[in-house]
Amino acid sequence: MELNPHYLKIWKTVQAIPEGKVSSYGQIADLAGLPGRSRLVGKCLGYIPENGVDGFPVPWYRVIRSSGEIAFESGSEKYQEQRSCLLQEGVTVKGRRVSMKEFQWQPDLSELLFKLVN
Repeated sequence: MELNPHYLKIWKTVQAIPEGKVSSYGQIADLAGLPGRSRLVGKCLGYIPENGVDGFPVPWYRVIRSSGEIAFESGSEKYQEQRSCLLQEGVTVKGRRVSMKEFQWQPDLSELLFKLVN
């Protein structure tokens, strides 16, 4: 199967999310230069190579809905995995939600230039 050429941009953008922060599918799409393509971000995260990208893991679990909600069905294996990974990084999950006000990644221009352009 041939992967969408935008996947690498998305994976690299997700790699830039710092530990203890989250981002929304739409924010990742915007930062990857793909405005309006939040569904593509979700799809792409299902195809992350086992050994990551450029030798680094892609922290897919840091990407949630813009409402702060975990997208996977409550109780599912993926939901439990995502919730556990977020909690290990100090992100508070109440029910199915993360406070975007408290935990959303807000990169500044220098961070974006350094992490996403290189």
